[in-house]
This record gives sequence, C-alpha cells and structure tokens, in this order.
Amino acid sequence: MLQKLLLENILFLDIETVPEVADYDELDDVKKELWEHKSQYQRKEEFTAEEFYDRAGIWAEFGKIICISVGYFHIKGDKREFRVTTFHGEESKLLKDFKNLLNTHFKYPKNLLCAHNGKEFDFPYIARRMIIHRINLPYKLDLFGKKPWEVPHLDTMELWKFGDYKHYTSLKLMANILGIPSPKEDIDGSMVRDVYYGEKDLERIITYCELDVVTTAQVFLRLRNEELLVDAEIKKI
Repeated sequence: MLQKLLLENILFLDIETVPEVADYDELDDVKKELWEHKSQYQRKEEFTAEEFYDRAGIWAEFGKIICISVGYFHIKGDKREFRVTTFHGEESKLLKDFKNLLNTHFKYPKNLLCAHNGKEFDFPYIARRMIIHRINLPYKLDLFGKKPWEVPHLDTMELWKFGDYKHYTSLKLMANILGIPSPKEDIDGSMVRDVYYGEKDLERIITYCELDVVTTAQVFLRLRNEELLVDAEIKKI
C-alpha cells in the first residue's frame, strides 16, 4: 500500500530533453541515415526524416538532457515542506551531479525514485545518457539482475493504470481529474526545443520542469488520499 511508504524516502523527478543538435543539417551523413531508420515507424510517410527531426529529443540516442528537476519532502512534526531544485548546464556535469545526489542522500534501500511515465521515459533515458557519457550507473538506475519487486522506481502513471497496460494518461490530465490546481505553465513539452535553441531561455524550461515535479508529488499525495501541498509548503532551493 502506498500509505506505508514514507514520503521522505521518495525522490520525485522530471527531465527535459531536446535534440542533441539544433538542426538536422548539423548531423553527419551516418547519423542522418541512422535517424532515418530509427524514426521510420513513427513518422511513416507523413514526414521526411528532416521534417521529423524536431522530435529527436524523445530518443536518448539522438537527444540530450538539458535539466533534471528533483523534489523531496522534509517533514518535522506537523510541518511539511516540499523542496525543489534543478540540475542543469552541460549534460555530462548535470548527470554526474544527479548521480552524486543518488549516491549520497538517496542511496539506501528504502529510497525510491518517482516520476510520471518514469519507467518508460525518465529512468531509462537518464541511464542511457549516462552510459553514452561513460558514467557508471548509480545503484538506483542499474536494473541488471534485479527482480521486479527490487526495482526502486515508482511511476504515477503506472499506479493509475491498475494493471491496464493499454492505458496512457498524461500528467496534466491526471492533475485535472484529481482536482489538483493547474500550475501556471507558459510552455508545454512540444515547445521545449524552440525555447532552448531558439529563445535560449533555459530558466523558462527549468521553471516548467520544476512545476511538473510538484504536480507529480501532488498526484502521488492524491493517490494516497492525503492533503495537497499548498504554496507555502513548496520551497525552491
């Protein structure tokens, strides 16, 4: 039961990704051919590989992480805080900084990672990019040999499925149906590439990413039938 988990043992997270380079023309010929094959099923005959390149950030082989936002609960007596921070900058460094957090404050067996659609996207994407950068995987992301019940990952979308593997529900939809106030976001995921490469406004993306972390934590609280966080309980550090 979710109620048995201590909130302070959970690290909530979200990542934002973009294509590894700004434009398709910046890819070498080999990478262009590989991209054409990789994207063939998704784009079908509707788009050329070049036209489809703005979605390359979805795949870890052709994208990169530009920020990882994390949040965790700090509870003392009847006072509750949800502390949020973001790793950003050069990808190799932000991955190493995130790994350091996992290997220090969230290294124990009781500690869990939680993201929305994290098992399909965030967790494997981070692991793949670490391997690409020759960073040894932290225990929380190294799943080799682990039994399903030993994997230290929670996924709010998976929790909402209740065993229905065909069901996809966005974080925004879950927040709406569970009565969670919509965060004041001025962008969505489809805009991240243009904001990053066109407007060069990383801070705007970080704000969006952090709001999604807060919303994920709010969804988790509702799944436990607990009171939602209020603004005064959310602290950026």
